[in-house]
Amino acid sequence: MSTQPDLLYSEEEEALRAAVRDLLTDHCAPADVIARAESDTPHDLAVWKSLAEGMGLAGLLVPEEQGGQGASAREVAVVLEELGRAVAPVPYLSSAVVATEALLACGDEELLGRLASGRTIGALAVGLHSAPDAAVKAVRLDNGTLTGELTGIADAAVADVLLVPADDGGLYAVAADAVTVTPQVSLDLTRPLATVRLEGAPGRRIGAAEPAVRRALRAAAGLLASEQLGVADWALTETVRYLKERKQFNRPVGGFQALKHRLAQLWLEVVNLRAAARGAADALARGEDAQIAVAVAQAYAAPVAVHAAEEALQLHGGIGMTWEHPVHLYLKRAKADSIAYGTAGAHREALAELVDLQAP
Repeated sequence: MSTQPDLLYSEEEEALRAAVRDLLTDHCAPADVIARAESDTPHDLAVWKSLAEGMGLAGLLVPEEQGGQGASAREVAVVLEELGRAVAPVPYLSSAVVATEALLACGDEELLGRLASGRTIGALAVGLHSAPDAAVKAVRLDNGTLTGELTGIADAAVADVLLVPADDGGLYAVAADAVTVTPQVSLDLTRPLATVRLEGAPGRRIGAAEPAVRRALRAAAGLLASEQLGVADWALTETVRYLKERKQFNRPVGGFQALKHRLAQLWLEVVNLRAAARGAADALARGEDAQIAVAVAQAYAAPVAVHAAEEALQLHGGIGMTWEHPVHLYLKRAKADSIAYGTAGAHREALAELVDLQAP
């Protein structure tokens, strides 16, 4: 029998949030994120180094005896909320969550320790659009080398090692300099995608692909909801702030009843998303069967994050349509996240099956 989930934040989690927010406020300003998105190097590796090496956040999911912090998905969720609030262009979800969870399933302590230190960035070579239970594309294993092409791989451009599923059922660690990484056009400029081409690349088998990929994608889907919560919370907070300052007819725009109703509805959605996201993080942290909690969180998170970002853009009026205002970064992140690790519709279908709810 499952225990009651704890949806509240502990004192330690609030302290962690404050530390991450302070760092991102100082080093990840919206203008800097926009400028970086326009450049050839969209990832902010200086911020990543501060988060991963300076604060030790890359190893939150890794046990202390394996070089990590021995924390849980609850702490990771708090970090992802703040990264979502800042749309920080760092490979945290890809390396510290997805690749790390795959390695935890495989039990590769050497590579796990390198990722936990933050000095090595890992990426699971599975398309960002892949749902937890979906079949994933595998490359061909031929005479001990790997050949094939994988598309939609998040943060592959900055990865030092790629975890590649092969057609023999194994998961292989492949050095990034042994593959060709070609950037793809991505809606979300802060989480670049790439095509990874392997042509006789050497790889080291680290375990079975299927259970490792399933575990990694389920954790990714569950914790992505916290990032989406961060996006939605920023959109609501900034919109309320702007509507209190913006005046028309000699009164704050936020005083008009029609806008109050829209903001109240949005507040309710964000509060409900927080409960769903915390529920998924808590279920993952307790190590129990988190399938239902993850499906609920993802079925709800994507529409709310997109709605919040759309409302932010519209209620900011003309300034919201400008490139210089960061709201477009949040809308693009929300839209891209809405198809990451399974769409809301796919998670609703999975949820119906999990609770044996038959279609009429």
